[in-house]
Amino acid sequence: MALIISMFCFMYMIFSNPVITKATTLKNAPNSNLDTYIVHVNLPTGRVLADSDELTSWYNSFLPKTTTDEEGSSRLVHSYRNVITGFAAKLSPEEVKEMEKIDGYINARPQKKIPLHTTHSPNFLGLNQNLGFWRGSNYGEGVIIGLLDTGIATDHPSFDDKDMPPPPNKWKGKCEFSGTTCNNKLIGARNFVSDSPGPPVDDEGHGTHTASTAGGNFVQDANVFGMASGTAVGMAPRAHVAMYKVCSAEGCSDADILAAMDAAVEDGVDVLSLSLGGGSVEFFDDGIAVGAFAAIQKGIFVSCSAGNSGPFSASLSNEAPWILTVGASTIDRNLIASAVLGNTDGYDGESLFQPSDFPSDIYLPLIDPGAGGNQTAVLCGPGSLDQIDVKGKIVLCQRGGGIARVPRANGEGSLRTEFGQIQASLNPTSSALCRILAAWRCPWTTTRKKATFNVISGTSMSCPHLSGIAALLKSAHPDWSPAAIKSAIMTSATQVNLLGGAIDDERYKSADIFALGAGHVNPPSANDPGLVYDLQPQDYIPYLCGLGYSDKQIQFIVQQPVSCSNITSIPEAQLNYPSFSIELGSDTKTYTRTVTNVGEANATYTVSIELDSGGGVVIGVTPATISFTGVNQKMTYEISFSKYGTPVNATFVQGAIFWRSTSPKRAVRSPISIKLV
Repeated sequence: MALIISMFCFMYMIFSNPVITKATTLKNAPNSNLDTYIVHVNLPTGRVLADSDELTSWYNSFLPKTTTDEEGSSRLVHSYRNVITGFAAKLSPEEVKEMEKIDGYINARPQKKIPLHTTHSPNFLGLNQNLGFWRGSNYGEGVIIGLLDTGIATDHPSFDDKDMPPPPNKWKGKCEFSGTTCNNKLIGARNFVSDSPGPPVDDEGHGTHTASTAGGNFVQDANVFGMASGTAVGMAPRAHVAMYKVCSAEGCSDADILAAMDAAVEDGVDVLSLSLGGGSVEFFDDGIAVGAFAAIQKGIFVSCSAGNSGPFSASLSNEAPWILTVGASTIDRNLIASAVLGNTDGYDGESLFQPSDFPSDIYLPLIDPGAGGNQTAVLCGPGSLDQIDVKGKIVLCQRGGGIARVPRANGEGSLRTEFGQIQASLNPTSSALCRILAAWRCPWTTTRKKATFNVISGTSMSCPHLSGIAALLKSAHPDWSPAAIKSAIMTSATQVNLLGGAIDDERYKSADIFALGAGHVNPPSANDPGLVYDLQPQDYIPYLCGLGYSDKQIQFIVQQPVSCSNITSIPEAQLNYPSFSIELGSDTKTYTRTVTNVGEANATYTVSIELDSGGGVVIGVTPATISFTGVNQKMTYEISFSKYGTPVNATFVQGAIFWRSTSPKRAVRSPISIKLV
């Protein structure tokens, strides 16, 4: 799985008595009418709650009073300490309405359900054992990667702690497995799924896969049913891994996700990796964005999957500018499987299960289980083939419906397709045949139990690649901020494939900026970017004011009082971000950027611009050359955008600004997207 980096985004007092009461008392609602709400509150004026017990007592004071304290406490699902000032609790809409009358209450909303969005990829990304960036970063040693996912399989060889040092002294995490399950590789594992208590066992496989991708140790002779053989290893094999289970078979909730992020900040992680997301929403209404902002305030890098929706506008998840938003691309490895129909038409696909003893010289009956109008059977959904005679046949299954795997139904194999050519070849009055040159026998009840590894695609798997790469960068450059690491990754990304040609989109056409984002990650170049566009947490407040958010909404995000009337707000494009996304009308638009020299002390960079032809846009940069005489020195440039002439069939113009140096040779690239209005 290769990776695409998305461009867009964006007086101390201790209580002598921790029990706090209020004049307003909430009436109790029936349990059947309860939902989990995330509640934002203020702390009591002039007081500091010194420990978690006092904080929990304060939160409980907002909850309905019941016949016993124990029953009342059960309403509190999560008590947040780091990411927000507030809690999650089971409440009815009427109780929330009553809570609005309590002094200190700010806001409450129901929790949201959030969906979940290798042996070769390190080499594919330029990471080679005992060489270059991998060796220079000491493989991420000393860095702690926290993953929010479905749990973890602790006995997996990727989490063996051979040659691993103990975790840093700052680590305060827990292991909720019994005995000595955790070790110097897997240093923590906790379960935050509020409706599914118990140890953070991975019943889905998703969390084990993401954790091993980010920080798994070297495992020799890894393969999946004999395919994709090699040494399996994560991006940062000497980093420590901590798993925070937030998802079950029923999905994930942002109340649980916030609780896990809250704990991870407290535990001392360096990188947070979240392969999940809830679509494009306002930042103040996005639990992941709010939790991520609290994380970056502690210097924690946050990497999130962009989601698998699209290609449509507003289809990203996790696009807050303080998050690294990671998309997915293909990798230079194909596991080819072919099928030949009775009419000699051939189709190429891919399959992990290709048994050597499966006959490829005979034709087998081909059946379309959805031919009778059964839409569930069209997708070969669970149970949909139980009443259909598929024994000894090849089953045609359409992709879609969120069905990731074809269930075992005693067929000889299955073909999964998004196209209609094969269906069109099926004549309902005759028997169709198919010869499978390599088959997927759906080995989910027997053979799958023997599989230690798996191949999975999507942004869920690209995200932990970037999380691991961020861990390498944090190990190599411990003084870099989260924004500096993100800038280094984005400005050093490539826009061509390994053969030097254009990267294609899903239509096999040259990918535009909306598909490509900043580009394809290049870890060795990210380690030596030359210049970075840095940001501190406070720099986002004028940007949030410029988005038109209210003071209260911004307070939800930054967890401090904000008054935009006393702040000089900035437009989106003025944020010191390593890309430009603007709307351009008849008026010239001018912005500034500040770059920090993280390369050699004495360095000179010269600007160049690349734009689509026929776009009708002119860009000016002042000064055209910037020179540095010290490391961490900052220089500011001004960039202006103007229309000219009549654009040729252009709604969007795309391109990039480059700052190039010759000694050493570098090109610091910032992508540009201009919407003409």
